[in-house]
Amino acid sequence: MSVSVGHRGEEFRQTVKRPLLAPAVVKRLSALSPWRATASLALDWGAVVSLATATLWLDHPALWCLAPVGIAAAQHGLAILAHQAAHYRMFQTRWLNDAVGMLCAAPLGVSMHTYRILHRIHHNHLYTPADPDMALMAGYPRGRWKLAKKFIKDLLGITAVKNYLYFFGRPLRKATPDGPAVHASMADDTSEALRRAARADRRLVVALHIVLLGAAVATGWWPAYFVLWLLPLVTLLQLVLRLRALCEHGAVTDASTPLRAARTNLVPWHIRAWLFPHQMHYHIEHHLYPSVPHYRLPECHAALREAGALDDAEISESLGATWRKFFAPATQAPT
Repeated sequence: MSVSVGHRGEEFRQTVKRPLLAPAVVKRLSALSPWRATASLALDWGAVVSLATATLWLDHPALWCLAPVGIAAAQHGLAILAHQAAHYRMFQTRWLNDAVGMLCAAPLGVSMHTYRILHRIHHNHLYTPADPDMALMAGYPRGRWKLAKKFIKDLLGITAVKNYLYFFGRPLRKATPDGPAVHASMADDTSEALRRAARADRRLVVALHIVLLGAAVATGWWPAYFVLWLLPLVTLLQLVLRLRALCEHGAVTDASTPLRAARTNLVPWHIRAWLFPHQMHYHIEHHLYPSVPHYRLPECHAALREAGALDDAEISESLGATWRKFFAPATQAPT
């Protein structure tokens, strides 16, 4: 079931080649709950406000060290909710859904509408030369030292600079023998309305961060703004985004089907809270049925299990098992 939005060039296409679940089941699983979406928003923004308030109020060195870790986890949660809004899966009313998505994405320096353009290409052209996420997820395992260097770049903020440049027009991938450089503008099936929204959204993101930085400097709160928001945003969040992408798509066994080009990671709750917020460990299910909101992915997983659809799927029972796959010595990428 595709996510229907009423405009060609804005939809996320279903990637299953044969029906795995009955249409009535998919329709039930795709139903939106505004209360559960609101609760998810309250959880992440509440964590940010609580951690920042406690740190500023108590002013303890331990809190100044630990709060950025917790705030990075909340930022990750907000990124996932922006992702849900990009899929039109937060609220039924389009303007409200998109406004909430922008509320989650813009403070992270991300244009939700631009992300929608890029993420549509990822879903609709998974593991093909057109997929803009190929540079992030493909070609693993590449060897431990290669991956360690990427982690160092994440923690130094280098990856954040590259990611923000991508959102503002830099090629998503350099030209290779396998295909040309990929630009956001190369999404030929993207509607003009979505392109206009993305351009306006990017300007809004820039304006927001100029205002936030100016306000922080003018009020003397810039050290707190830097330590409690910007620092985790450009370092820890970049690391966890890479780790999640690798767990979801790195070192997969078969790029021809979402059942094996994506990975579901059945890990304990304390790992999910930081690495897979909002049920994102059910990633095969998300790619098969992008119309299913995050809070119904466990039901989707159970329904697919019952139907026998996941018998040959790429499912990992532990984080260690997943990490061993992309930390292994370098080898040829899956085909």
